[in-house]
Order: sequence, then C-alpha cells, then structure tokens
Amino acid sequence: MGDALMRIGEVAERTGLSLRTIRHYDDVGVVRPSARSQGGFRLYTEADVQRLLLIKRMKPLDFSLEEVKDLLGVLDELDAGSQGGPAREDLLRRLDEYYSSATERSVALRRKLEAAEEFAERLGAQRAQYRTD
Repeated sequence: MGDALMRIGEVAERTGLSLRTIRHYDDVGVVRPSARSQGGFRLYTEADVQRLLLIKRMKPLDFSLEEVKDLLGVLDELDAGSQGGPAREDLLRRLDEYYSSATERSVALRRKLEAAEEFAERLGAQRAQYRTD
C-alpha cells in the first residue's frame, strides 16, 4: 500500500464531508478506512478519498446507500479485471444503468434549479417594488 495515509480530519477537509458522515460510511460498510493506527485512529488512502468524493457526487442526485454500495461494488469488480464473458457484460450493463440514471437525475435537478432561480428572481423583483413604494 504505497499511498500516504491520512487521518480522518484531513480526509474531511479534502472532501468537505463531516467527520460524522465519514464515520457513518465506515459503520455501514460503504467506505472503510484502509488502515488503523496503533491507537485505533482511522487511516485513509487517496483511493479512499476518491471513493468518498464519488459518494459526495451521488448525494445531490438522491442515490440511496444501497445504490452507492452497489455502484462501488461494480466499479471495484471492473477495476479488479473481473472475469470476461457474461459476468463482465452484466457489470457493464449495471454501470450503463447508473450512468443513465445519473444523467436523468441531473436533468431533473437542473430543472429544479432553474425553477428555484426563477422564483428568486421574481421574489427579488417584488422586493424591489415594495422597497420603492
């Protein structure tokens, strides 16, 4: 394991996730620290940080923890050079499904953002109207 090990505070700072959230992901088995110090402190690698960032990107799209776990499992198996044939094809199919779902959810989120921005603009115009009265 040639990666430098980071304590949870550094990981929290790098990812923008709270200590509590990172500990929760460990407790539920989504992202386990790669090591522990002699004192029992969680130690993370760059690969662990990248997994946490992937999860962070999935959160606004409302992926469940089960979906997060499943996608991470798919990616792990593909990274490990999973056997070819039907098993690999199934992994690629599942990855395609996550890609399609992420794309659809992004479009829906963009529509919500546009509606929220329009609301804020209208509210701002009303506010300005009342301030000039």
